[in-house]
Amino acid sequence: MTNVIKYQGYTARIEFDAEDEVFVGHVLGIADRISFHGESVAELTDAFHVAVDHYLEDCRATGREPLKPASGRVLLRIPPEVHAAASIAAQASGKSLNQWAADAIARAAAENSLHPDH
Repeated sequence: MTNVIKYQGYTARIEFDAEDEVFVGHVLGIADRISFHGESVAELTDAFHVAVDHYLEDCRATGREPLKPASGRVLLRIPPEVHAAASIAAQASGKSLNQWAADAIARAAAENSLHPDH
């Protein structure tokens, strides 16, 4: 079972608050805090849509650019031996290290049902 929902390019993680008996969601991958809640899946989904729409409208009204979950650029710091092994694997597969790493990250995200195509 996945605990994420998606809308307008934004992904939110859902948790259940047993004390208040309500589903709580938080948008992932942006610095701005967007959260919402609902007592049913339908109410939670509607609240998510309203929260994202409100965020986008607030950005328009204040002249701010809405934050996006990702820019497409990633800087990684990994041990030199991992870097070397990845470079060799990329060369062996006929890919650049960038493309090889992008493919590996996409596979890992898909395994967790978080890839945008799932």
